[in-house]
Amino acid sequence: MPGYDSVAMYRIRKLVSQLENVKGRGTELISLYVPPNRPIHDVMNTLREEYSTASNIKSDTTRNHVQDALTKIMQRLRLYRKPPPNGLAVFCGAIPTPGKDLEEFVLYEIEPPKPVPTFLYRCDDHFHVDILRDMLRETDVVGILSLDSSEASFGILSGSSLQIVQNITSGVGGKHRQGGQSARRFERLREVELNDFFTRVADHAAKIFIEQFQIKKLIISGPGPTKEDFYKQGYLDYRLQNMVIGVVDTSYAGDEGVRETLERAAELLRDVRLLEEKELVEEFLREASRPNGLAVYGLRNVVGALTSGAAEKVLVSEDLNARRLEFVCNRCGYTSERFIDAKDEAAALTSGAAEKCPSCGASDWSYKSEDIVDYLEERAHEFGTKVEVISSATEHGQMFKSFGGIGALLRYRVQGSTDEQLQAQDRGQALG
Repeated sequence: MPGYDSVAMYRIRKLVSQLENVKGRGTELISLYVPPNRPIHDVMNTLREEYSTASNIKSDTTRNHVQDALTKIMQRLRLYRKPPPNGLAVFCGAIPTPGKDLEEFVLYEIEPPKPVPTFLYRCDDHFHVDILRDMLRETDVVGILSLDSSEASFGILSGSSLQIVQNITSGVGGKHRQGGQSARRFERLREVELNDFFTRVADHAAKIFIEQFQIKKLIISGPGPTKEDFYKQGYLDYRLQNMVIGVVDTSYAGDEGVRETLERAAELLRDVRLLEEKELVEEFLREASRPNGLAVYGLRNVVGALTSGAAEKVLVSEDLNARRLEFVCNRCGYTSERFIDAKDEAAALTSGAAEKCPSCGASDWSYKSEDIVDYLEERAHEFGTKVEVISSATEHGQMFKSFGGIGALLRYRVQGSTDEQLQAQDRGQALG
């Protein structure tokens, strides 16, 4: 899918999920959206005015937090001569620390996946992430209608998600008439039944594809000539008729036909992320199942392949939810790292801080914690490796998760990468 950055989208989804649950102690959390055509100096003038207005806030704590946040945002904006191509979204403020009477100042500054539509400044007790969340919604939603004379199914393809919304049956009799009926009378009855079915299909299509999901493209599929008859005889709402990008032959109709359409209409759907992920996972599965195939899985093996330069692509499940901890001895500089499940971070930090340095024997550590995708992306950049985040909501995404949710396609076989090495227990263990 040209221009699709799965890592950037993963980070934004994670940020939105994190920020939408944040609550400030008062109206002191700042959300700022800057469109790409808004001059930076104009934004700075607005923020200076807001800084001056904030001096009227009665609460000393709230006033100081708001002015500190505005100062930090203005310092960041001074680094820009003009907004990035898609504009900027900035979130800044003092966030209460759970269980403690303390606050942590945070500043998140990102370039959204699509152009920011309007300038927005808000100071509130929560961050305004609605604009960012709307940008994550797939705009090129594709409808799939798979039918024959016995049934029809309606599917929605959006990004990396395929949803089968509804299936209806026709009630149309078979082509072989019952005894005692004339062929002509039987044929007329069947034509009436088929006409009624086509009308019902068109009504359901309008409700699902226009009113419910607002699709941009439509593919009609199915076995035999029924789909062609339905399409050419003008049953569809004229708006849907104009959205049809292809009529595809499949072996099945109904739910199975919707899924088969993804295979048969690959060229029509070449810009849909779901197909790209499907191809990546299928390539990984082929290589992982071959003796000496060019694939490894398990966190330790993937990191080893990546740092040796052998990895061509690294695949990570979107809900792997792992983190990398790096401990640095403040006495001698000794460094160790471990990979853990995010839910175990607090316990891992406690145990890591209590350990003695194997080099000097001290227990004086500094640490860094980072999301596993951020770590892999940083290392991948050094070796020209591509990191792809795979949705777990699809059939292929679930198949990939059975390999531990992390794998790599290799440029060449890594020495010693045997099957017994490749185990999901790598997660949660330190690198040797």
